[in-house]
Amino acid sequence: MSELRKDSLSFIEALGQSVANVSPTLTPTIAVAVVAGMAGSASWLVYVLATISLVIVGINIGKLAGKISAAGSFFIYVSRGLGPSYGLLAGWAMLAAYLFTAMALTAATALFLQDLVASMGFAATVPSAVFFLLISVAVWLFAVRDIRISSRVGLGIEVISMAIILLVCFISWRAHGYATDVKQVQLDGSSFTAVAQAIVFGIFSYVGFESAATLGKETRNPNRIIPRAVILTPIIAGLFFIVTTYVISQGFDDDASKLGASSGPLSDLVAGKSVLLTNLVYIGAAISCFACALASINAFSRMLFSLGRYQFLHRAVGTIHESHRTPHIAATIGVVLNFIVCASFSSQANPDLLGYFGTIASFGFIIVYMLCSIAAPVLLRKMGEAKPMDYVMGGLGTVLMILSLIGSIYPVPAYPYNILPYGFALYMLLGVGWFFLVKMRAPHALLGVEHDLEVQAA
Repeated sequence: MSELRKDSLSFIEALGQSVANVSPTLTPTIAVAVVAGMAGSASWLVYVLATISLVIVGINIGKLAGKISAAGSFFIYVSRGLGPSYGLLAGWAMLAAYLFTAMALTAATALFLQDLVASMGFAATVPSAVFFLLISVAVWLFAVRDIRISSRVGLGIEVISMAIILLVCFISWRAHGYATDVKQVQLDGSSFTAVAQAIVFGIFSYVGFESAATLGKETRNPNRIIPRAVILTPIIAGLFFIVTTYVISQGFDDDASKLGASSGPLSDLVAGKSVLLTNLVYIGAAISCFACALASINAFSRMLFSLGRYQFLHRAVGTIHESHRTPHIAATIGVVLNFIVCASFSSQANPDLLGYFGTIASFGFIIVYMLCSIAAPVLLRKMGEAKPMDYVMGGLGTVLMILSLIGSIYPVPAYPYNILPYGFALYMLLGVGWFFLVKMRAPHALLGVEHDLEVQAA
C-alpha cells in the first residue's frame, strides 16, 4: 500500500503550511470589518485575547505533536489521550472545520478578484459561481501535487502579501502623524459583551495555525519541528493582527459602523490615493486567501485520508497517488464539496459567506482545541511525564475554549449567526450516529484503532 512521502518537509515548509492556513492577510483586508462591527474600538483587544488563548492551545497541541506523528493528527492525538470515541469526534469536527475554512476563503478570494477586475475598469461583473469554479480547480491542481510545492507557494505568498499590508498600514499611520489613538486605548464605546461575541470570529483569524500537525508523517524530525511550527504561527499572526487592526481602526477615525460596513477595509484606506497600491492590495489579498483555501484542503484531505485508513470512512479515501504520494481522492472530494456548497450560496454576498462559513469553521476548531487541551496532560500522565504546568496549560486551554463557545450563543447574536451553533451541533450529532453505526456494522474498525494505539504506545 502506498504511503505519504516521508521526511520530505523542513521546518520552513511545515511553518508554511500553518501560516498559509491562517492566511494573515485575510484579517486586515476584510475579517477585521466583521470583528469591528461587533467589538468596535476594542477590536485590537479581541486579537490580544485570541492570541493569548491560541498560544496556550498551541502549547498543548505541541505537547501532543511532540509525542505522536500522524497524518490524521487530531484524530490520533485525542484518541491516544481520551480514547477512540473522542478521537473520532475530534476528527469529525476537524473535517468540517477545514472544509468550511476552504469555503470561506474561496468566497474571500472571489471577492478580491471581483474587486480587482472592477478596479481595472472592466464594467462587466463576473458571477461569483464562475470564480468559485476557477478557484476550486486551481486548488485541486496544487492539492494533488507534491505537498512541498503547496507549502512553499503558501509561505512565499504570505510573506509578500503581509509586506504589502504593512506598507499600507505605515502610510495610514503616517497620515495620522504617528499619533496614539486615545479612543482605542480607552476602549471607548465598547463593552465586555461586545468583546465576548467577537471572540469566536476573532479566533477564526487564527484557525489553521495547527495544520502543520497534519503533516506529521511527511515532516523531517516531526516531534521537534511540528511543535515549533504550531506555537510560532499564532505568535507571528497575533502580533500582525493586533498592529494592523489598531492602525486600520485609527484610519477609519474609530468609526466602528463605517469600518464594520466596509467590504475591503484596507483597500478603502488607500482608495483614491494610489491605483497601483489599491491593486496590489487586491492581488495580495486574493493570492493569500487562495493559499489558505489550498492549505485547508491539504489539511482536510489528510484528515479524511486518516479516517479512511482506519475504515471509519470508505477505504478509497485512504489511498495515495502513486507518483505524487498525496491523498488525491480525499483532496478531490474536498474540492468538489467546496465548489458545490459555495456555488449553492452564490446569490449571497461574498463578505456574508465569509462570515457564515468562517463562524461554522470556528466551532469545529474550538471543539478540537478544547479536546486537545484536555488530552495533552492526560496523555503525558499515562506516559509518566506530566508536570504541574502541563495541567495548568491544559486547564487554561480548556476553559478559554469553553468560554469562546459560550460567547457564541449568549448573549444571542443576530440572525443568522444565532442559528449557526445549533446547525453545527446537529452536524456533530450526525457524527455520533455514524460512529455508533460503524461500531455496530464494523467493530473491527474500532478494534483496529485501539490495537494501533497500543502498538504506538508500546
